[in-house]
Amino acid sequence: MYADIELNTNVNEKKTRYKLFKNVLNMLIKNKAALIGLIIIFLLIIVALFGKFFMPYDPYVGELSQSLQAPSAAHIFGTDEQGRDILSRIIDGTKISLRVGVTSVAVALSIGTVIGSIAGYYGGKIDMLLMRIMDIILAFPSLLLAIAFMSVLGRGIDKAVIAISIVTIPEYARIVRGCILTVKENEYVQAARVIGNKDRTIIFKHILPNVMSPIIVRATLGISTAILETSSLGFLGLGVQPPLAEWGSMLGAGRGYFYNAPHIVLFPGIAITITVLAFNLFGDGLRDALDPKLRK
Repeated sequence: MYADIELNTNVNEKKTRYKLFKNVLNMLIKNKAALIGLIIIFLLIIVALFGKFFMPYDPYVGELSQSLQAPSAAHIFGTDEQGRDILSRIIDGTKISLRVGVTSVAVALSIGTVIGSIAGYYGGKIDMLLMRIMDIILAFPSLLLAIAFMSVLGRGIDKAVIAISIVTIPEYARIVRGCILTVKENEYVQAARVIGNKDRTIIFKHILPNVMSPIIVRATLGISTAILETSSLGFLGLGVQPPLAEWGSMLGAGRGYFYNAPHIVLFPGIAITITVLAFNLFGDGLRDALDPKLRK
């Protein structure tokens, strides 16, 4: 009997998820801003994966005799202070920015989901302890806290991922906790308890799949925030280190030449803006598509 109940529950959950996916996809297609964001993200992924095949020059090799050249037919985005092609460096920097952004969000989301799930499901003193720790982290500006962690961990792309992940964990923990608090007394959760499922199974198999909408939206928007913070750390000289072609580091290296060669900071700045805007547009569209009030 219990096996039949669980089987029917799983079938109904799969049907509900498929219907939700279909509705969300239709709404995203109708939302022009979200569709534009999704197209840009797709193009960025293509550039990150296959950019090395259509770079006009080696992004790490330059000639000082060609330094600070303005945009031209030979160098579409011009050259930097070391004579390196800026277009090639922006293309190469795409994979670095996306890698740091996606990886840091994945780490923060994974840890934050576990913390939020434990706090929301069990409540009591465990909830109070975990949430007070999260509140302490949230009390500091995220960039300032990331700088503090970087000063302890050192410089580098892996250190940037760790620092950005740590400062964003509380956001995901609080979202997951709030979602679990709203559904943990629902009938399907009670039914899962009755048939003898363990707490871990109830949380990760029955509760989380049904509250993923706000979590997915926040993660999507979080990628843009992570990319922006990565660029900020790079600009300050604390993030990804030269000669790696990270957009923020390119801005920091070129700020001294802004008046003589503004293209050095203009094009990396545009790359950051377009990438952040794309994820924000897609995230906003995803939020609207996952809103049950707007799906009717």
